[in-house]
Amino acid sequence: MTPPGYAFQLEQTDGAARAGTLTLPHGTVRTPCFMPVGTHGVVRGLSMGEVEETRAQIILSNTYHLHLRPGEGVVRALGGLHRFTGWKRPMLTDSGGFQVFSLEGMRKIEESGVTFQSHVDGSKRHITPESAMEIQWELGADIAMQFDHVVPGASEHALAEVGMERSLRWLDRCLARHEVLRVQGDEDPGGIVRQQTMWPIIQGGIHNELRLRSLDGILSRADWTGVAIGGLSVGEPKPTMHRVLELLEPRLPSERPRYLMGVGFPEDLIHGIARGVDLFDCVAATRNGRHGTAWITDGKVNVRKAAFRTSDEPLDAECDCRCCTTVSRGYLRHLFVVQDMLALRLVSLHNIRFLIRLAETARAHVLSGTYASWSASWLARYHGDRTRTTD
Repeated sequence: MTPPGYAFQLEQTDGAARAGTLTLPHGTVRTPCFMPVGTHGVVRGLSMGEVEETRAQIILSNTYHLHLRPGEGVVRALGGLHRFTGWKRPMLTDSGGFQVFSLEGMRKIEESGVTFQSHVDGSKRHITPESAMEIQWELGADIAMQFDHVVPGASEHALAEVGMERSLRWLDRCLARHEVLRVQGDEDPGGIVRQQTMWPIIQGGIHNELRLRSLDGILSRADWTGVAIGGLSVGEPKPTMHRVLELLEPRLPSERPRYLMGVGFPEDLIHGIARGVDLFDCVAATRNGRHGTAWITDGKVNVRKAAFRTSDEPLDAECDCRCCTTVSRGYLRHLFVVQDMLALRLVSLHNIRFLIRLAETARAHVLSGTYASWSASWLARYHGDRTRTTD
């Protein structure tokens, strides 16, 4: 299960918080780490050069969306995701399980796979565990995720059990197909030998017994290069998510990276790292940015608020991103008022850098053994000044 070019070294722990280095074919990732989301092979509104400026170490793209447009065959013909997008560092593709889950009324889940109606052109599509692996192999990311059955966050035990058990059965099929693809070997059009690993996803909703059964089933199947936790932040309360993470943390292999899928608000990183999570991703950084909401050290602000009209202060004086070091709050507000696309791009860029810088700082405190005190102080400051919340 461990292809060449993959390794993880756990460097330090502070309670359950961890600092490590994940080695992948396209580079190293120092954890804890936030992964910007490039759903369609692009981090919304930003060039790959701008994403690189944020010091992003790894980005995520989505199998479901790239399968629909432009199609994995097109991506492969153009050299795989790295060459297609111009991103030279590590990449991860999620399998599309969450996107299929979100197509309520437009999909049918069966044991063979999922039949769904494309939101793009209405065409009927069918994705199986095997085809999800084949699509991700064609895309060529460093890490491919298993195809799983996601259920709503507060699902009753019976429904969560169905999704968990099916995810384990689908994991067997994903593993078998991915192993065949990997052993056969392949080359990109440019002659580069393709390397890829696959990670499983823990399911089970909010139910402790199901989560532990899912984890035990996963660990009994292979010596994975990483393990993901899915089906959280899909409607359940935050304290419930924290409880699930605390349940899983001591049972997860310490020598493997842990990835919490689809979770990435600032406080989520702080709480997740405290509970042993290494990798995060979320679209909220760019989605909030496009609507004028920025995360700063003292909380959350609405850049469009009237109070910013004549402010010559930076958005966040403690941030080193291009937005905060080159333009004022007043100018940012002006850009939103005149509906210039630069406004969306600058705040999105800032929010990504904010999360990446937050993870970098968290890593430093894990290494120095001060994570608990620092994180408590950070949360108190971030949530302390309610006058800065959106109007």
